[in-house]
Amino acid sequence: MNVPERIAKLRALMAEKGIDAYVIPTADFHQSEYVGEHFKARKFITGFSGSYGTAVITMDDGGLWTDGRYFFQAENELSGSGVRLMKMFVGDTPSIPEYLLEHLPEGGTAAFDGRVLSVDEGKEFETILGAKNIKIDYEEDLIDVIWEDRPPLSEKPAFFLEEKYSGESSSSKLARVRKAMEEYGADTHIIASLDDICWLLNIRGDDIDFFPLLLSYAVVTADSVELYVNEKKLDGHIQEELKKNKVNIHPYNDIYEDIKKLNPDGTTLLDPMMMNYALYKSIPCKIIEAANPTILMKAMKNPVELENVRRAHIKDGVAITKFMYWVKTRYDKETITELSSAEKLTSLRASQEGYIRDSFEPLCAFADHAAMMHYSPSPESDVKLTSGAFFLNDTGGGYFEGSTDITRTFVLGSVDSQMKKYFTAVVRAMMRLSRARFLYGCYGYNLDVLARGPIWDLDLDYQCGTGHGVGYLGNIHESPTGFRWYVVPSKNEHHKLEEGMVITDEPGIYEDGKFGIRIENEFVVKKGVQNKYGQFMHFETITFAPIDLDGIDPEEMSRDEREWLNQYHRDVYEKIGPHLTEEEREWLKEYTREI
Repeated sequence: MNVPERIAKLRALMAEKGIDAYVIPTADFHQSEYVGEHFKARKFITGFSGSYGTAVITMDDGGLWTDGRYFFQAENELSGSGVRLMKMFVGDTPSIPEYLLEHLPEGGTAAFDGRVLSVDEGKEFETILGAKNIKIDYEEDLIDVIWEDRPPLSEKPAFFLEEKYSGESSSSKLARVRKAMEEYGADTHIIASLDDICWLLNIRGDDIDFFPLLLSYAVVTADSVELYVNEKKLDGHIQEELKKNKVNIHPYNDIYEDIKKLNPDGTTLLDPMMMNYALYKSIPCKIIEAANPTILMKAMKNPVELENVRRAHIKDGVAITKFMYWVKTRYDKETITELSSAEKLTSLRASQEGYIRDSFEPLCAFADHAAMMHYSPSPESDVKLTSGAFFLNDTGGGYFEGSTDITRTFVLGSVDSQMKKYFTAVVRAMMRLSRARFLYGCYGYNLDVLARGPIWDLDLDYQCGTGHGVGYLGNIHESPTGFRWYVVPSKNEHHKLEEGMVITDEPGIYEDGKFGIRIENEFVVKKGVQNKYGQFMHFETITFAPIDLDGIDPEEMSRDEREWLNQYHRDVYEKIGPHLTEEEREWLKEYTREI
């Protein structure tokens, strides 16, 4: 079936069940940002393949809500589908509840699978749609009925993360969580977010492409943990480790019935942004809604994790530098495409000791493809690299020592003065944020202007955040902080910058139909001087790979900016050079020269 045929089948099923609108988000049962193949219902029904978006299908209309990262991509992929692009946070675009309120009749019915909608989203529907007596049916998985060859849930094995990598035992983490439960007055804590569960129990899985996470739920009590997971994924070693902490294993889907058996007189702690609506509606006792205590705990990396992550970045920097050398010296001598380059980079990472898998799908985008912020090549879109354009690579590696996220934009051949001006502005934007000194208590949105300044000076902007937290073999986009100039509650990034957080710094310029430029480093939040003014903070850069000097116009940079770049390149040569061949090292010397 093509997309219009799928939508026609969905509408026939909606008519049969008396449903006026059906909502299909991008989510699994755990509010994960990226999901396994089984959960890609929104892609199935609309054809839009981006990682973020929600579709709404009515009997005579269809809309796809997504943000600025995906406008260009969505317009292309939705063409001919009958589904309209609804640009979030732009102009007078209505929210999904507002749209439903306008398009549904009095007493109509809006339906969705409550397992893939967050608590907050479900509550918002209740409040807004209730004003028009619109009924909500949250127990309808209509996509499952029409998706005949739907991929099954993953059954890949899990693995245990030893303490030499995690830096803290599960028993210690559980003690910290239970202390937080006591402070809230809760006797149970329900956790549905995969990265929180994996961090807490020091386990990892392979249930989502590129993300080493395990489909599971956990209920923490004062003396045990009830873990809902496919037991086939847990080998003997993992089960022994879990037993040490009184972790009892139950079938994955039993959580929905078991949760109804909680003591009605008890109190449970949960995070409404990290739990699905259907599970929430099954809870019979008093509920305390607050952020999972694990969110901040795992975001503030411990000394062992930080030292491991620094080592991971050296490995990754070696792979990226070898890749840059390979692309820039061979693209005009042999056929290199977006897809073949992504495969080459993965192979270079795989040759590094401790490599597990890439930390997200490689975004290798040539020329105008790079104008789509999260473009990923496919056999249908793949193009050959040629001279006179930018080649953007946003990629990352997952190692036992941690996860990396790095973007470099390479100049192939020569580019015009305006492209160099823009490239230099992006580099200046990245370094301005990385050099920040600030007082403890600042949030990401207090500092975002440092990165946007050089780009705003050109009357340009980029329609996404400047940076995000990075998980340790978890989510590559990790709450609770990031850099953006405005607050987006659904991003769950409203928290002050704390020592030990690992965050990206990735400003860019994107010209539709022409090119895209992004330069990304990661840094660690560190404490600096403490004096009468308070505790000063700064960032330690941990990403080391050359920034393509072929795109730099030194006249566009201040002396301080040139000195920062020269010092950064000295560090790159010192840390990466010893791991290269003699030929690669000579090339690196040229691409880390002083300007």
